[in-house]
Amino acid sequence: MNTTYTNFSHTGFASVIGQEALARHVISIMNEGRLPHALLICGPSGSGKLPFAIALARYVCCTNPSSEDSCGQCSSCRMADRWEHPDIHFTFPVIRRKDGKETVSDDWLPEWRQRISRSPYFSLDDWSEDMGDPNKQPIIYKAESLEIQRKLSLKASQGGYKVSIIWLPEKMNEECGNKLLKLVEEPPAKTLFIFVSEEPENILPTLAGRMQRINLHPIAEDRLANYFMERMGLTPADATDIARRSEGSLLKALQNISLSEEEKACFESFTTLMRQAWRRDIRSLKDWSDQMAGRGRERQKHFLAYAARMIRESFMANFHNPELNYMNREEAQFTVRFAPFINERNISGIDALLEEAQSHIIQNVNPKMVFFDLAVRMIVLIKNG
Repeated sequence: MNTTYTNFSHTGFASVIGQEALARHVISIMNEGRLPHALLICGPSGSGKLPFAIALARYVCCTNPSSEDSCGQCSSCRMADRWEHPDIHFTFPVIRRKDGKETVSDDWLPEWRQRISRSPYFSLDDWSEDMGDPNKQPIIYKAESLEIQRKLSLKASQGGYKVSIIWLPEKMNEECGNKLLKLVEEPPAKTLFIFVSEEPENILPTLAGRMQRINLHPIAEDRLANYFMERMGLTPADATDIARRSEGSLLKALQNISLSEEEKACFESFTTLMRQAWRRDIRSLKDWSDQMAGRGRERQKHFLAYAARMIRESFMANFHNPELNYMNREEAQFTVRFAPFINERNISGIDALLEEAQSHIIQNVNPKMVFFDLAVRMIVLIKNG
């Protein structure tokens, strides 16, 4: 999505926005000698799961930690801040190599370091775009299990913990997950697995059963507002408005400040669909469906999720209570005239239509058929409103 993020000067818990209480809890568990060897960090998008995992890895490897955070001064912390710590290993979904050889995370390690050095707050769509092919589904392939085992079998170079951070284990090949079971259940001494998941229900159940879950909460509105006033110089009024509309997600907040290219494309496609459906312009809707079919499956799924959100926001706009809406300025301006067409008579039907289309895209149904069917049926639903 080419989302712009601010740089983070260090990777400790102080860089994790709005999760101070949970950080203190995890540190206390570790200092009491009760830290599990496999953690599953979950929470809504933009809540800080990956930066929390990175901060925890930095803390357990620090040679002089305090009761609140890693010291930031020892050689271990400095290496962690440069993404060069030899005992902190990353595993993440990648796209397959073009030469046909076995694919592992380290094939994309330079791009990964560039991404997290900009900010550890990012989405799978951001990462797919960094790899140069946002239309392909990134996967953690089976070869990764041997790579993880190899890395963790080595002696810790700093004499302390070895940490394996696995981002989005729900994208893990089943064979890879099965091969990791014994290692996760009985790891070498002073080994910590940190799994970071957006969809924990999709993790291999036998693997998930070997982890202790930690849930991050949405970031409090006042913390988000303070962040944007301090880091980006927004006025209190703008910062408060953006924080309120971001549902506790730093990613949504950044998108609300400035629509990313992908979000702009979704907004333009949504407004085009609705205007042409209202006009019953079948020829233009056919062109629209052809255009959508050429975007690639991941972008198509993203659009359909975006459209469902905009329908719900438009419906809530009819109640004329700004506290109920979570739109940026462009979206809010569009719904001023569009909202009256989304009401009790058609919202359920439109929601069902968008959900059906998303299901068909996931099932690899011909996208031209899916989007043209969506467009034609939308005519009836909009007119019935």
